Amino acid sequence: MAFDHRKPAAVSSRRNFLKAVGSTSLAAGAPLVLPDTVFGRLAPSNRINVGVIGLGTRGIPDMKLFMRNDDVQIRAICDVNTASKGYRDEEITMGREPALKIVNEHYGAKRKSGSFQGVNAYNDFRRILERDDIDAVAIVVPDHWHASMTIMAAQAGKDIFCQKPLTLTISEGQQMIKAVRQHQRILQTGSQYRSHARARHACELVLNGRIGQLKTIRIYIGYNNKVGPGQAWKPMPVPDGFDYDLWLGPAPRVPYHVKRCIYKFRFIRDYSGGQITNLGAHSIDIAQWGNGSSLSGPIEVEGLHGQWPPEGSLFNTALESKFRARYANGVELIGESSDRDMGLRFEGTEGWIDFTLGGRFQASSPSLETEVIGSNEIRLPVSNPERTFEEPGNYYADQIRNFLDSVKSRQEPLEPVEVGHRSATVCHLWNIAIQHKGTKLAWDPEREEFINHEKANSMRTRPARDWV
Repeated sequence: MAFDHRKPAAVSSRRNFLKAVGSTSLAAGAPLVLPDTVFGRLAPSNRINVGVIGLGTRGIPDMKLFMRNDDVQIRAICDVNTASKGYRDEEITMGREPALKIVNEHYGAKRKSGSFQGVNAYNDFRRILERDDIDAVAIVVPDHWHASMTIMAAQAGKDIFCQKPLTLTISEGQQMIKAVRQHQRILQTGSQYRSHARARHACELVLNGRIGQLKTIRIYIGYNNKVGPGQAWKPMPVPDGFDYDLWLGPAPRVPYHVKRCIYKFRFIRDYSGGQITNLGAHSIDIAQWGNGSSLSGPIEVEGLHGQWPPEGSLFNTALESKFRARYANGVELIGESSDRDMGLRFEGTEGWIDFTLGGRFQASSPSLETEVIGSNEIRLPVSNPERTFEEPGNYYADQIRNFLDSVKSRQEPLEPVEVGHRSATVCHLWNIAIQHKGTKLAWDPEREEFINHEKANSMRTRPARDWV
């Protein structure tokens, strides 16, 4: 039987999984997907046809990771940029044409002829969504596009791998959840540290009381790694081969500048939340996991410090910040800009555990690194049950493999839409809180609204331009 990507997700599996990730009562660490042998993963009839949308700093590497799986066929790619430099690595050329060359060379190397021309490259992502032969899409674009593309992909019957941070605003996450569930799609958030064995182990240790009662979680994010043109920026002509209007999409129509787009978008509020959402999304995601609050959030937030570029600068997200959040269980989360290694630190009454985004694990007791979690203790879902501490470099590939397995099994992936939304929400609360510095904002995680604070509530959403 040919693979059918339109098979609805198993509702009972979803309910059970969400109950597990949203509480600390999961008693077994068994994988949530069936083994490859059950599906005949390598059979041509069981291949997953993927379209990749966004071919820049993260998009091309993601495309390569998808291609590492023999049961995946990249059928189409899309980017509004034909080709240019200016990404995170300023000297590397990325975009639609470089990506097309990479994918054709990859598949060509597997053919006797040594050539392959079977991948379509588009400027407009809607051309991918309208194709019946595409089973799943990878959405690797600026944050302001995540919600629209996810909702349209779900409506088109596609399963979705969407990069972190999942959303630009809190309300977008609610809309994405509605679309994904209404159309019974699989969505995996591309927040890969949930697939990191050491991150998972740290969370299991915390949940099982190995550092006593959890009291404080400290989040560390880096400073901006790009410098904007300041207040003196002037409009520039749109370069050939770049569809600027489609790049803007639902964002406000504003003059083009080379540092507005590509990688630098993340330092402009219309498209991102700065390093708070870029880097904070990773650490907060693990903090939520270790706190047992993946489907909830804090009950109070407070901005302690915020510094921004001068008014009128092109870059306008926070240069540095510090905020505090308090959960119903009494745990305090403190996030701040720092020169130390990015990551997080769990502090309890009997010890601490530190995990950096570079994969370093440290603890108050060295024995915690190899501590065994018992079969009757709290165990968290595993994206790859064969991955050991001696093989830490493949966690990103595991996050994608977990998505592919979920597409086939119709069971929930490691980080479904609800979880990605909640992790992003804490980032957004951080950004909102520092704009109300000195005010303790009460947050209702059930209703997802501030209590008696109209201005803060208005920041949960933003108007969208009619881009169609």
